[in-house]
Amino acid sequence: MQKYILLYAVVVTALLVVVFRRYGDENRRLTQNQEALASEVLHYRTRWGQEAASAQALRLRCAEFEELRAADAARIRQLGIRLRRLEAAGKSVTETSFEAKAPLRGPSAPNGCDGPLVRSADTLPLCPPARRFHWEDPWVAVEGLVTEDSVACRVRSVDTLHQVVHRIPRRFLFIRWGTKALRQEIVSANPHTRIVYTEYIRIER
Repeated sequence: MQKYILLYAVVVTALLVVVFRRYGDENRRLTQNQEALASEVLHYRTRWGQEAASAQALRLRCAEFEELRAADAARIRQLGIRLRRLEAAGKSVTETSFEAKAPLRGPSAPNGCDGPLVRSADTLPLCPPARRFHWEDPWVAVEGLVTEDSVACRVRSVDTLHQVVHRIPRRFLFIRWGTKALRQEIVSANPHTRIVYTEYIRIER
């Protein structure tokens, strides 16, 4: 009888340890998520002067991700990926802005003129004002000034990169199991952007 009581006590103790450990892990996860939502993105530059940003990661379950990030979940489904195979998801918004000035080649107008010559009724050459140009769409804006001997312009480009890491299951006929590979998908919202290279490295512990 004592053996059964001892066995029962051991089983109950083990269950309590498992429950408290899961409760502790879940409590830490929720606390970290609250801190991540309240924190701001930290912008800094590396020792080589490169722009960098740091943000605390959210830890969401599949159902939470589907509820709190409905638009992202819909975009992932459009890629043909099941949410239950999702390993990680990320999103970054970038903005590129710069000014440039370059000389114009070829014959120039007389000194003091900021453009091609025009002639008045008495055939005296007149200098037109500098010419401006502007073009933009929802992602890129370009504006500039053309003078006698140079052109100056300002370019601004905005892009949003959506990143998804998902599992590719092993397949035999209609049976899928395990993980054959991990794949990363990156989608750019800017139609002018071409993704030249991407890499995903998972560190195994």
